Amino acid sequence: MLTLGAAQAQIAPVQCDNQKFLSDQAGFFQTGPTRVDLPEHVCGEVISVTERSRRTRSGVHGYFIMQVAPGRQIRIVSDLDRMQAPDWPWVKTGDAVDVVGRYYFDSARSQGIDWTHHGTGRHWASPGYVQVNGKRYE
Repeated sequence: MLTLGAAQAQIAPVQCDNQKFLSDQAGFFQTGPTRVDLPEHVCGEVISVTERSRRTRSGVHGYFIMQVAPGRQIRIVSDLDRMQAPDWPWVKTGDAVDVVGRYYFDSARSQGIDWTHHGTGRHWASPGYVQVNGKRYE
């Protein structure tokens, strides 16, 4: 089992590794929520987009769902205040995406990949990005 410090020291795979993500996700489904967040590098297709951005306590965010394997999807959270990207939405259904970020699992219904921007912080040391049809947003 990873500790928080060990998870922070990890870096997302250089290449897309959906199998690693699916394995990590399966582990969380077995063990339940932990305080461990994991670096991930996933790729796939956008299957839905929240058209309007939402303001949360940590800023303005854009959301989309991507398919990483047949019947398997994950929510992607983009911190629009920190990303160098055009106005939201800059993804659409059917787009090919490549995402690097932090996988969090609070429950089966509350999980996703965030920290998809270039910044790092006290609680997350690995920069992320979203690449849409070959165009990278950080």
